[in-house]
Amino acid sequence: MSGRLYAISTGPGASDLITVRAARILGKLDCLYAPAGRKGADSLALSIVRPWLSEKTEIHTCHFPMSADNDAKAAVWDEVAGTLAREAQAGKQVGFITLGDAMLFSTWVWLLARLGRPDWLEIVPGVTSVLAIASAAALPLAMDQQSLAIVACNASEQHLRDTLQRHDCVVMMKVYGRFPAIKALLQECGVIDHAVMMAEATLPGERCWRDLSAVPDDESLPYFSTILVNKQWDIRSESWNNS
Repeated sequence: MSGRLYAISTGPGASDLITVRAARILGKLDCLYAPAGRKGADSLALSIVRPWLSEKTEIHTCHFPMSADNDAKAAVWDEVAGTLAREAQAGKQVGFITLGDAMLFSTWVWLLARLGRPDWLEIVPGVTSVLAIASAAALPLAMDQQSLAIVACNASEQHLRDTLQRHDCVVMMKVYGRFPAIKALLQECGVIDHAVMMAEATLPGERCWRDLSAVPDDESLPYFSTILVNKQWDIRSESWNNS
């Protein structure tokens, strides 16, 4: 069959952080499926890739419910996965876009679990928000023999505490709505002076906090907010301490 499905990573937000491969594929698609957080809402992923799309590409927006109803979410994933497979098997060049990288905290993984590894599937990697934040903040993610952990802040407080105590470097994603508790945990673990927080990395509204102890607990944070911790990097002095 000549049809193909591409799971395309869009990168952290800036359109020029799309990979060359992703841009090339986007320009030849027959149809593109873009996730949206709410029905009828704009898709951030779609806004990122628009400069690279052909005028001939059909665009479809998929709404993935954020509710706790697992049956409702599974029904949507089943439907979208089935649609993507049928389009590719009909001979079309089909794209599904996802923020950051398709294989890290991505809705795409739920579709992959339903599609398997058919010959007509290609997953296109991308720049993650984690890497974009580290570059913008000039904070090394990990060096030498340091260990690195990536964790979602909707995990239990004990799990987050264990992660901070066990690893040299920690990426804390999904900070939105949990900042006061996370801030207290960073202070408890003695690593708050080794942490930065960034919101909406590479987007026009990008903000970076380099002194988390001074950030009010009621600070209004965007949904895309992430904290990076490196225990051997002092944020205030911008220096490396490998003692």
